[in-house]
Amino acid sequence: MRIREATDHDLPVLRDMLLEAYNWTGERRFTPQQLLRDEHAGRYLSGWRRVGDFGFVALDPSASDDAALGAVWARPLPAAAAGYGYVADDVPEISMAVVAHARGRGIGAALLSACLDGGRARGWRALSLSVEDGNTAARHLYERHGFTPVGRTGGSDTLVVEL
Repeated sequence: MRIREATDHDLPVLRDMLLEAYNWTGERRFTPQQLLRDEHAGRYLSGWRRVGDFGFVALDPSASDDAALGAVWARPLPAAAAGYGYVADDVPEISMAVVAHARGRGIGAALLSACLDGGRARGWRALSLSVEDGNTAARHLYERHGFTPVGRTGGSDTLVVEL
C-alpha cells in the first residue's frame, strides 16, 4: 500500500469512497445516484479542494492502475451547512472509507494517522467525524487514535480529537 496526498483530480475517488462509507454495512443502502442527490453527502464533496480541504488516498501498488484502497479527507464546514459530525466552524470534519475487500489490513489506521498529521501540519485545533451505531470496527479505530464522543444525532455519535 502507498499513501499519497489527495489532489484536485481525486473527486471521483472521494465520491467512490463516500459511497463505501455510506454503505459500510455491505448492504446497498445508497446508490451512486442517491448519494449525488443527498444534501449532506454533497457537503463532503462539492467544490473539492476548497480552502482548508485536505486528504489522503491509499493506493494498491500491485494493481495496474494504482486502484484506490481507501481515502480520508477533511474539510471545514460552516454551521449553516453542517455535516453529520459538525462540531465548530474551525474544526474540519473527516470523511473516510476503505473498500470492503481491503478492510482489516491497517489501511484505515494508516490513512487516519496521515490525516491527523495533516491536520496538525495545517494548524487545525481538532478534527471531528460521525460514526453510526453498529460500526464497531470504525469506532474502535477512531478511539485508538484519540477520538472521544462529544454529541449524538439520531443513530450516530459525533467524535472529536484534539490536535
